[in-house]
Amino acid sequence: MKHIIFSFIFLAAASAAYASSPKKSSVIPTSKVMTHDPVLAKQGDTYYLFATGQGISVMSSKDLKNWKFEKPVFEEAPQWAVETVKGYNGHTWAPDIIFHNGLYHLFYSCSAFGKNTSAIGHATNPTLDPSSPDFKWTDHGKVIQSVPNRDMWNAIDPNIIIDENGTPWMNFGSFWDGIKMVKLTPDMNGVAQPEEWYSLSRRQRTFNLDEENAGDGAVEAPFIMKHGDYYYLFVSFDYCCKGLKSNYKVMVGRSKAVTGPYLDKDGKAMDKGGGSLVIQGNKDYAGVGHNAAYHLDGKDYFISHAYSVAEEGAPKLIIREMTWTPDGWPIVNF
Repeated sequence: MKHIIFSFIFLAAASAAYASSPKKSSVIPTSKVMTHDPVLAKQGDTYYLFATGQGISVMSSKDLKNWKFEKPVFEEAPQWAVETVKGYNGHTWAPDIIFHNGLYHLFYSCSAFGKNTSAIGHATNPTLDPSSPDFKWTDHGKVIQSVPNRDMWNAIDPNIIIDENGTPWMNFGSFWDGIKMVKLTPDMNGVAQPEEWYSLSRRQRTFNLDEENAGDGAVEAPFIMKHGDYYYLFVSFDYCCKGLKSNYKVMVGRSKAVTGPYLDKDGKAMDKGGGSLVIQGNKDYAGVGHNAAYHLDGKDYFISHAYSVAEEGAPKLIIREMTWTPDGWPIVNF
């Protein structure tokens, strides 16, 4: 996501909340969890939540209603990221988690505030259970990197989708020229050769802006879910991280091909500015976005963060059951 100074206050507060939790076993209800950019995985009877935070924040739950803190993924900032991304200090953004070929694959964002001086990293673990003797995160380093004045995209907000042929694709991006997709190697440690890149979603950008400027084409946080015959691309429009002034909202389009084009309900391509509204702020939350979507235990779930009006714009964890219209569009009651 596009981080600005205001967001730093909330993210720092969230990190402090994790750091100051009284005991690892302390149970916190979903409504009290303060977070940004949550994603989810289930192993056995336990759900694991990964989110933006120092070293990547981790929580666990047996019921999606009550959570406890776990140790962060990284106790120290990955050295490759410190050397690659000027200003990165271990506060790691917008992870994604997927189980593939016997390993849990965690992708994460290293960036500088409001810049596309960014990189996406990759780590693996055979288990998410911290009590297992096999539990160990292995960092594989950089997958891709964006460089100011070279790239008109931002290497943050990764999401991985495995297509029907077993091929891994990474979609990612924030502001600049929108959401991109690239094919990965089978081990997901890098970009497959020859390179295959696609543009999935973008919004109009003011042309006279300097290329180092994130711009005003506010789209980020892609997440692709397969449902029925379609791949569904969720993205967040407008602005996060402004507390009560946040106006984040989630939009969607769909395609029968993982690489797109993704079309909204009106048939407009998302790479031409299209997108159908899924969820937006209301009287209780100023904005809601950076979502993920999963099929778990026979149900579909929508997970995101939203800015609580009652708590002066604090970013809170949102988990809702997601249903579908007869013609196959997602519904989230909020």
